[in-house]
Amino acid sequence: MSALTMLLVFAVAIVIMVLAISRWHVHPFLAIIFTAILLAVVVGIPLAQVPETVGKGFSSVFTSIGLVIIFGTLIGTILEKSGAAVKMATVVQRAVGKRHPRLAMLLIGWIVSIPVFCDSGFVIVNPIRRQLARQTGTSSVALTLALSAGLFASHVFIPPTPGPVAAAGMLGVDGQLLLVIGIGVVVSLVSLVPAYFFAGRISHKIKSLDEADNGNEVVFDTGDTPSGIASFGPIILPILLMAMGSAVAYVPMPDAVATVITFLGKPVIALIVGFLCSLPLLRRACGEKLSDITNNSLKTAGPIIFITAAGSVLGTVIAESGFVDIIKSCAGGVTMLGVFFPFIIAAVLKSAQGSSTVAITTTASIMGAFSDTGSMMQVLGFNTPMAAALVVMAIGAGAMTVSHANDSYFWVVTGFGGIKAQDGYRTHTLMTLLMGVTAIITVALLSLILL
Repeated sequence: MSALTMLLVFAVAIVIMVLAISRWHVHPFLAIIFTAILLAVVVGIPLAQVPETVGKGFSSVFTSIGLVIIFGTLIGTILEKSGAAVKMATVVQRAVGKRHPRLAMLLIGWIVSIPVFCDSGFVIVNPIRRQLARQTGTSSVALTLALSAGLFASHVFIPPTPGPVAAAGMLGVDGQLLLVIGIGVVVSLVSLVPAYFFAGRISHKIKSLDEADNGNEVVFDTGDTPSGIASFGPIILPILLMAMGSAVAYVPMPDAVATVITFLGKPVIALIVGFLCSLPLLRRACGEKLSDITNNSLKTAGPIIFITAAGSVLGTVIAESGFVDIIKSCAGGVTMLGVFFPFIIAAVLKSAQGSSTVAITTTASIMGAFSDTGSMMQVLGFNTPMAAALVVMAIGAGAMTVSHANDSYFWVVTGFGGIKAQDGYRTHTLMTLLMGVTAIITVALLSLILL
């Protein structure tokens, strides 16, 4: 098969996959799996080898990041059900003060969405947003957009949110999540800068449907929430353990101590410790049992794991089809794009089908692991952990560009924020575009400095 034919086949496969998800409403798992199998057959992978290729790609996710996604989701669910997420929000609100309500909502959203999905996070924090609007007289639209931006930024950039975790695993840096978290913090905070100013400026032109009701707003009761230390512990402790695990190589210590710290610093173990730390919060979880919370968490994490596994199958097919060799033959144009290459792919997938997580996992599967000689990462010259971490950020930037009507988060923000759908494009959608562009420019500048 010629290079041009191979490129056309790959392009057609991606178009079919996007249409299946966005236009024909096929579940992403089925769309990606069948696209991968069809592509394997068309590009000439021996039929006897196709099942082995599918199994290899599918199983690799379960051996790398499956447990990380599950325990990260469990922590988020417990924080949500126990009121710990609300407590974190109120702590930030009090720290920032009522004189800076937009900044408070940005930071509240940014912190809450690290363990909790942005959709759920908005619903959890929305009563606080409405209360703050009533008490300060700040535009409801401004606070809605600030909260939306904060939630969305950490959702696509900072583990243990499943999307960034999955991308880190597929790009080969699942063992160095602290690096991904650190860069994710920087990129996400920079992306919030234009969102902060945009929220203030656009709010003068658009009114919220619920602003007329602010005078009758019921004060949100946070009296029965856990303590601040108990609420932040399940997030901070795993990060500290991973940091200690990374520091073992640079700090002299007995071998036995180093072995234990290294063990505790592994991402899956660190998150298990965070999960155990969250268990005392269950006594405040409105009577919900651990078994019920686990079932709900598995229902949430399951689709993400399986979509990620399907994406891994697609990535394995791409690696074994010889497609990467074709790209290498015309690598000049591709390598010029650098981090903008995964950004563009993720942005197209995000805009076409709506889900940031699907956009992240699918793009990461196309890129492959940085250590794999047959991956797109190698073609683009991203062959170090730092480069892989930056590509995770580039993919995250694309996965927030843009949120519109085919994204459930768009309807959560506009619905709970009292923003008309047509105004949602002028506010939420435009803001996510600004954030995504700012994020990828930041990633490009970091790549010039760090690579």
